[in-house]
Amino acid sequence: MSDLAVRTTNIPGLVVIDLPVHGDSRGWFKENWQRAKMTALGLPDFGPVQQNISFNEQTGVTRGIHAEPWDKLVSVATGRVFAAWVDLRAGATHGRVVTLTLGPETAVFVPRGVGNAYQTLEAGTAYSYLVNDHWSPEAKERYTFVQLADPALGIDWPIPLTEAVVSDADRQHPLLSNARPVQPARPAILGAGGQLGKALSNALPDAVALTREQADLAQPETLAQIDWTGVDAIINAAAYTAVDAAETPDGRRQAWASNVSGVANLVRIARERQIPLVHISSDYVFDGTLDEHMEDEPFSPLGVYGQTKAAGDALVATWEQHYIVRTSWVVGQGRNFVSTMAQLAKKGVAPSVVADQFGRLSFTQDIAAGICHLLAVRCPYGTYNLTSSGPVLSWADIAAEVFRVVGASPDDVRRVSTQEYGLGKDMAPRPVHSALNLDKIRAAGFCPPASTIESVLALG
Repeated sequence: MSDLAVRTTNIPGLVVIDLPVHGDSRGWFKENWQRAKMTALGLPDFGPVQQNISFNEQTGVTRGIHAEPWDKLVSVATGRVFAAWVDLRAGATHGRVVTLTLGPETAVFVPRGVGNAYQTLEAGTAYSYLVNDHWSPEAKERYTFVQLADPALGIDWPIPLTEAVVSDADRQHPLLSNARPVQPARPAILGAGGQLGKALSNALPDAVALTREQADLAQPETLAQIDWTGVDAIINAAAYTAVDAAETPDGRRQAWASNVSGVANLVRIARERQIPLVHISSDYVFDGTLDEHMEDEPFSPLGVYGQTKAAGDALVATWEQHYIVRTSWVVGQGRNFVSTMAQLAKKGVAPSVVADQFGRLSFTQDIAAGICHLLAVRCPYGTYNLTSSGPVLSWADIAAEVFRVVGASPDDVRRVSTQEYGLGKDMAPRPVHSALNLDKIRAAGFCPPASTIESVLALG
């Protein structure tokens, strides 16, 4: 009896699992899928939802080569097979082949887009598929097939295909050169029309970019209409962010609908489809009494917007495969604090700017780069602070720097207190200190740059 072990192959993501088989005079027993043990050894936590078993009465039954739009764990319940896998995904390993003889002591994890085939070596063989999506006639339209006898694959079937039991459909599949390559999985970006969404779309040009019209968190039916097939990560850059309006009766309802109920729907989708979820958080989940905030600081929001963001964070954290990316003072392409100050400076306006709130700007291209790093490296799931680096400044300090950059006098910026600025205005409470500690994201291998005011102005 071998120990449980996981072995890689020369097809990326195709993994062989050695299964301990416990036998005695009665027969044998094995753990065919053991989530905790197998994922600890590196097997993907692929979230199976359906099991299929193919029983084959004769020796020489040959099935495949099929690549389905889901991951699967294949194994033999009884008998033995000669199995073959072909990488049908677009890319450098397209057409690569792996073959193996399988008995009850071996299972193989087959990632989406890798074609699967087998030939029975014993009569009465039962072949099992554990898959992470439900079969449907619509799903079958997304299969990719390749001919078993394609000489370009060079599969040495133990029983010649001329003598094997093969269905007419399997004999008619196209050659590899004519088969439709399976396109790689890609992330989906919600809120693609916003400042951060645009930066994410630039950083991930192959992503599914969903604007509010296509995916509105406050309208759950829009999320239900999205085809999540082939999505390998959901990046939620959408939110209700009208901080002051959230304090009104109508704004409160909208904030909760988007930032809480809508996020709950995303978490459900991510969990059902076993998709990692990246969720953008905010410094507003804290009251700002600490000079700098760590990821594990308890929530203490001051206003409705912060309360809804904190509630959304708590929901996202219930799904194991999550990245909560906490930011502050976000600026990017389009209208933002930096561009507004630049326009005022060029017009000769001397603005009043708050001088007793402190933090760091988060340039959208820096946030996008950090998110790409988390997903590419598959950093440990959890919460990560992610802003641009550099000194902690007040809003007035930043405004003065913008004035200097565009050639106006920094002294034209009138420094005022939050209380003075809010006189006569219906303003939500703001945290005094919004700076986020960046040690964790740096330890994960991403060092946020100290982007300049010039770089933000260049975005237009």
